[in-house]
Amino acid sequence: MFFKRKVVNLRAHSQNLTHVMLTFAACLLLLSAGTSVSAQDQSPAPQNPAPTQDNGKPKQDAPSDAGGPTGDIGPYTIPKKSTEVPPPPPPPASTPKVEGLPDYSIKVNVPLVNVDVMVTTKSGQFVPGLKKDNFRLFEDGSQQQITKFNVAKAPITAVLLIEFASTNYTFMIDALQASYAFANSLQKDDWVAVSYFDMLPHILVDFTQDKRAVYGALNQLRIPGFSETNVFDALFDTLDRLDRVEGKKYVILVTTGVDTFSRIKLDTIMKKIKDTKDVTIFPISVGFMARERAEARGGAARRGLGIPVDRMDYLQADNEMRTFAAMTGGRAYFPRFEAEYGEDFQDIGKDIRNQYSLSYHPTNSKLDGTYRKLKVQVVAPDGGPLKVRDQKGKDQKIDVVARDGYTAKHSVD
Repeated sequence: MFFKRKVVNLRAHSQNLTHVMLTFAACLLLLSAGTSVSAQDQSPAPQNPAPTQDNGKPKQDAPSDAGGPTGDIGPYTIPKKSTEVPPPPPPPASTPKVEGLPDYSIKVNVPLVNVDVMVTTKSGQFVPGLKKDNFRLFEDGSQQQITKFNVAKAPITAVLLIEFASTNYTFMIDALQASYAFANSLQKDDWVAVSYFDMLPHILVDFTQDKRAVYGALNQLRIPGFSETNVFDALFDTLDRLDRVEGKKYVILVTTGVDTFSRIKLDTIMKKIKDTKDVTIFPISVGFMARERAEARGGAARRGLGIPVDRMDYLQADNEMRTFAAMTGGRAYFPRFEAEYGEDFQDIGKDIRNQYSLSYHPTNSKLDGTYRKLKVQVVAPDGGPLKVRDQKGKDQKIDVVARDGYTAKHSVD
């Protein structure tokens, strides 16, 4: 009985020991699991954990924090915009401000001066083939740099201004013959207006390209009305009208040059010519042959209706016509015979249609209303004298014709 009780007690003790060992093992397992969980809690979590469906597969269409799906299939995930504010850009570089100067902009007007130059031999033949290096241009004695250069070969825009008054019959005949000679020299692309003057200027035909209209205007000059020849008034009025015409213009002034009753004086018309741009005057003297015949007889060519005009008046008129031409870059012609009119107008046509055009920005850029003197020289490319030979190989002297100067007009904003 005792032995049995011992066996029973031993079994019970063995069962208790097994229960204790199992309990201890369970505690060890719980302790080990707790340590593992703690270690997992301390490791960083993934930034974008892939959510799963109920079946354990990752969701392909679930939006992520970045604004798009995170699966392998689908559009590219756009990352989140940064919330950090970018630093401001550096300020633009600027010129350091000078203390005491006001803060404003400055407008500068740089003038451009155009000068037409005729280069001919003494016989009037145009000298072709010149280059920019052949020209030296001076303003008030200071050499200027030529920026633009070309040979002008363009149709002309001209006003035929005719003295037609009740004076000397020979003068009127010469004026008409000179005017018809000019009309004969016109080309189809030329623009011409015709005016005549006695006490006042009268427009016969406005600018036209119809040569027949020019002939028709000249045919109206048959019976003069007055004996006064107001050259200054007529020229002033013509230049004033040409101010409104664009481009290069010419005035063919057919006259004796004698002014009898103009409202304005010589100094006024001289100032008007100086202030006029892009106009060249070609005076054609009429009655020169009658004057020479009268002077050969010891008298003077009288004008009609008893107007006293002596030799000094004509000489003064000739000098004025030469001055008007020189100031504008033209020539004054004094034909002695009727046959010379056609030749003179042919020369004028050559001069007008064959010109060298020079442009420059003056070193004196002030627009102060002063008159600037111009001088143009034609030289060889090396700076020496230019040698021109005719077809026979003989040296020819050349004439260089350009305007005497210009007025630097005040700028108008």
